[in-house]
Amino acid sequence: MDCLTSLPQQDVQGYKWVRWRLWLCRLAAVLSLGVLLIVFHWRPRLAVLARCCSCPLALADILLIRPLPTCFVPFSLEMVVELEENEWRDTIQLHKEEKTLLRYYLFKGLRYIWLGRKGAFCLIHDVNSFRRCMYGPNLIDVQVKSYVKLLFEEVLNPFYVFQVFSITLWIVDNYYYYAICIFIISILSIGISLYEIRKQSVTLRNMARLVTNVTIRRNSGVEELVSSEELAPGDCLIIPQEGLLLPCDAALLAGECLVNESMLTGESVPVLKTPLLAGEGRYSSETEHRHTLFCGTQLIQAKGGGPGGSGAVAVVTSTGFFTAKGNLVSSILYPHPTDFRFYQDSAKFLLILGFVAFVGTIYKSDITDFLDVVTIAVPPALSAAITTGTIYAQHRLKSQGVFCISPPRINICGKVSLFCFDKVRGIPLAKVDCVCGEQLWPHVEVVFHQSTFVSPDRDSYGGRFPFSSALQRMSVVTVARGGCSALAFMKGSPEMVASLCRAETVPGQFSSKLHSFSSEGLRVLALAYKPVDGNADLRTIERCLSFHRGEVEKDMQFLGLMIMKNLVKPESAQVINMLRLAHLRTVMVTGDNILTAVNVAKSCGMVGFDDKVIFVNATPHTAQSIPTLRFRSILAAVINTFLVSSQGLYQSGFDYHLAINGKSFAALCDHFPEYLPKVLLRATVFARMAPDQKTQLVKELQKLNYKVGMCGDGANDCGALRAADVGVSLSEAEASVASPFTSKTENISCVPLLIREGRCSLVTSFSLFRYMASYSLIQLCAVLTLYSVRTRLSDKQFLLCDFFLVTTLAIVMGRGGPSDKLDPSRPSASLMSLPVLGSLFIHTSVIVLGQLAALFITTSQDWYVPINSTRIGADNLPNMEDTSVFALSGFQYIIMAVVVTKGYPHKKPLYYNSLLFLPRRLYFRVFLSAGLWKNLVEEPIAFWCRHCKIEHSLGRGPSS
Repeated sequence: MDCLTSLPQQDVQGYKWVRWRLWLCRLAAVLSLGVLLIVFHWRPRLAVLARCCSCPLALADILLIRPLPTCFVPFSLEMVVELEENEWRDTIQLHKEEKTLLRYYLFKGLRYIWLGRKGAFCLIHDVNSFRRCMYGPNLIDVQVKSYVKLLFEEVLNPFYVFQVFSITLWIVDNYYYYAICIFIISILSIGISLYEIRKQSVTLRNMARLVTNVTIRRNSGVEELVSSEELAPGDCLIIPQEGLLLPCDAALLAGECLVNESMLTGESVPVLKTPLLAGEGRYSSETEHRHTLFCGTQLIQAKGGGPGGSGAVAVVTSTGFFTAKGNLVSSILYPHPTDFRFYQDSAKFLLILGFVAFVGTIYKSDITDFLDVVTIAVPPALSAAITTGTIYAQHRLKSQGVFCISPPRINICGKVSLFCFDKVRGIPLAKVDCVCGEQLWPHVEVVFHQSTFVSPDRDSYGGRFPFSSALQRMSVVTVARGGCSALAFMKGSPEMVASLCRAETVPGQFSSKLHSFSSEGLRVLALAYKPVDGNADLRTIERCLSFHRGEVEKDMQFLGLMIMKNLVKPESAQVINMLRLAHLRTVMVTGDNILTAVNVAKSCGMVGFDDKVIFVNATPHTAQSIPTLRFRSILAAVINTFLVSSQGLYQSGFDYHLAINGKSFAALCDHFPEYLPKVLLRATVFARMAPDQKTQLVKELQKLNYKVGMCGDGANDCGALRAADVGVSLSEAEASVASPFTSKTENISCVPLLIREGRCSLVTSFSLFRYMASYSLIQLCAVLTLYSVRTRLSDKQFLLCDFFLVTTLAIVMGRGGPSDKLDPSRPSASLMSLPVLGSLFIHTSVIVLGQLAALFITTSQDWYVPINSTRIGADNLPNMEDTSVFALSGFQYIIMAVVVTKGYPHKKPLYYNSLLFLPRRLYFRVFLSAGLWKNLVEEPIAFWCRHCKIEHSLGRGPSS
């Protein structure tokens, strides 16, 4: 293992306190009544730049960490390390421990140690006398904040800061009823939010926290029972025979362990872990998966590593957040940030509304009126209203067995343009085409039961070299108690097994048969064996296993091919066809052989049976050859590289597909990056892809402006599921919680449902945003119109419009369900487009003209009573100007709710949402039957006095 690892993915800058700047910021905070502190809370980087100056890292009190473009760190682009604050997500404390002179900071739960000789903060990967001090306790500690602290952070959210500002302003302006209602709703919203946040934190902490007693062996050979919190990399861990729930990552040194890894993989079949082989290579948990015990997995049984053959011995390799489980928890705590245009445009749109309010009140000298208009133009309930559609969609998905831990991703589902699939097939059905005799078959069976301690034939026993994805094979040495010779058996990929067999034992038709089977979509394994010299007993096996693996697995005799057929799940072809008709591109990303993958792609409809498939073959640079890139059809005809790569790849309508395997994909990325985008645009099958290659593929597709969805399990595809814009896990493993979506249905039928709900939610959010913007503009026009005649809307009128009309309409508008079919078009996600801005401008113009017309028509009537010019604002209420504008604005609210509610083709038609018509009928009746309703409610006596004056001026007496 390397001693340390520096961090090329991070740009770390050091800062130290400047006393005069610090005092100046404190004075500015007092003079601004704490506003500066709020700004510093929102933008910690500004706090550092204002109070500190740059300095070398060795002298730093504060660290400013910026992820480089190649680093996918789940934080905001600018992160700050501060000495006093360690609780906020974007701040990390820089610790000083005087006793050991150790300086480090915590970042995502990991400790970065200052090494003077390196001049940098580094991750330590070796063992020394200070390892416990450097790594800290072996805990995946998820902080659960108190309600007081959560309340403080929630109130400092920009949305609630604006709410506090608005409520204060309304109270000053005598809007008491309205302010009280907003205050009560805000308190309820904050309370629910705090409860949900703390509940999620407690659930995650209970899942992550694991403390137990374990036995470790000291350097002196003495075994000691200690708490798992004291474990550090390098400790020798003694695993009891009955197993345990592992609190760390460890490499198995002696003995074998039967492990339940369903927490990570979702697979219910136990996995056998074997001792790490001696070698000079660097240890990696990814490449040595078969020898690594992962944190959080249940060790069912251990044997062969202790006295009398009981128990096992392992060395601790990772603790805390360094473990596989710690990485999983970290991905949940700090999810990949969403980069969605709808959310970006929302903030820009609010700035436009604020600018409109500023222009509309620029002539006003009263600062209170000016600020009041700003709160009207930027409605405080906007952010809550646009999440209504997402909440409804999340509830509908849950009822269908699809669970979402990141609701904002639902809207992103509506813009998915490409979906990658791994799980499209069913359980394999196997048959063996073998040339071995009956006397060899009991031994052959042992090859296929490497995950159990008891062989299928209880009269035979053996040891094993475990399967390695890098070596593409596994082998066993077995002997029967009846006195037969010891035999070594091997299974693996046909090409690898054939290369280790004696040439005369490999049939001449081997290549053609393999090609034929693979082309039919069959999964093929090869079998081989050889007699082992020596006496047929357990010592023979132990001596063989002590040999170098290459010595045992050479000069084998070819036995035959094992053929497995994976039937395509019946739902797969229907789903793929549905996505194809909706003009959604589908891609297969699998670990199968490329010919098998192509056959499956044809079976499920990703590739048409008449479509041409061209294989991309790229080779890396070697000592004997230069990198090459070739395109070959299934008929083995070499196609001109330039023609395939440059003609038509950015266009549609071509009847060919590219297929590439993992090795060629790696060579293409490393040596032919200029061809990579062109290949990705036409590639449909990606075979023999490793987990990290799947993640890289998703990111490369995103660079081509695809909104990428990924459907797979929660283990091997975990990285790709997190990197994708929409990740759907079909596994119930604990690791699947890192995926935004988890489906209980073990097939891909959830994908069209998710896309339909995403489109419905996006259209709903879009409509609600436009409605809330239109509502604010209607109210803004009404207020400015009334300001021009020295009056305004009353407190109760604001209350009626905002709560009993607009809020009710916004809630029921989000109820419309998704369309039953996927339309070829995708909904727009841009609020700054010309159609949106143009329609909003036209609507606003009609609104202004309508309100002005209502005002002019009212003032032109014979019975019109002019307003009292000696009074302004609320003192002039009630009056005819206010009543006419208010009554018309109520109709405008209702009409705009119908205009902006979009249905077909992504939502069900409007008439399916029956609740939407109930408030409309109610409010139409209210406004039609009582145009002067406000006057009747607020000032009945004054209304009747004014009404009598009107009747008298018309020559009629008051009605009896």
